[in-house]
Amino acid sequence: MNGTATNGAFLRLHFSVPSDVPKSLPRFPGKTDPFPAFSVLGCILRPKSRGSVTVAARDIYTSPAIETNVYAKHEDAVVGANALKIIRKIVLGTSAFAPYAPHELIPGCAVQTDEDFITGSYRIASTIYHGVGTCKMGADRLAVVDERLRVHGITGLRVVDGSIMPSIISGNTHAPIVMIAEKAADMILQDRR
Repeated sequence: MNGTATNGAFLRLHFSVPSDVPKSLPRFPGKTDPFPAFSVLGCILRPKSRGSVTVAARDIYTSPAIETNVYAKHEDAVVGANALKIIRKIVLGTSAFAPYAPHELIPGCAVQTDEDFITGSYRIASTIYHGVGTCKMGADRLAVVDERLRVHGITGLRVVDGSIMPSIISGNTHAPIVMIAEKAADMILQDRR
C-alpha cells in the first residue's frame, strides 16, 4: 500500500504474516521464540536523510564505513511518526482486523501524543537496505562512473548496481537494478565488439 503520510512525503506499508517475522526482528521485548503475530512496517519512500559509504582503510579486506543516517533529518522522523499513527488506525481501528483481536507490541499503547510518536519512531527506525546513490553517474568532478557505467580513471572497471542511481525511487529498487544490469550487459557486449 502506497500513499502520502504528510507534507507530500510518500509512504509504503509492508504487511508480514509469516511466523519467522517476529523471530527475525529483535524488537519484540520478551519474545525469544516464534509466536502468532504479524508486522506492519512503514517505509518512507522519499527520505530527506542521506547516509554515506566511505573507504575505511587502504586494505581491501577492511569493510567500508557505512553510515545509514536514518532520521538524520527530523522531518523523516515526523513522517515515521505519522506512519505509526496510520498503522495503528488501520490495525486497531478497522473491522477487518477485529476478529484477530490485535494488540500493539511496538511502539506500545502508552504512545499517545505527537511527541511520543516521534520518540517512538526514532527508537524503532531502521533501514530496509535499498541504498542507492553512492557512485554517481555523470561527467562532473563528483561523478564516479560515466554514462556507460565505467569508473572514471580506472580501465576495465564498471559499477553495475543501485549505487549509480542519483536518488532513491518511490518503490522497491529491485526492478530498476535489474534494468541497469541488463543495460550494462548490453553495453559490455557492445564495447567488446
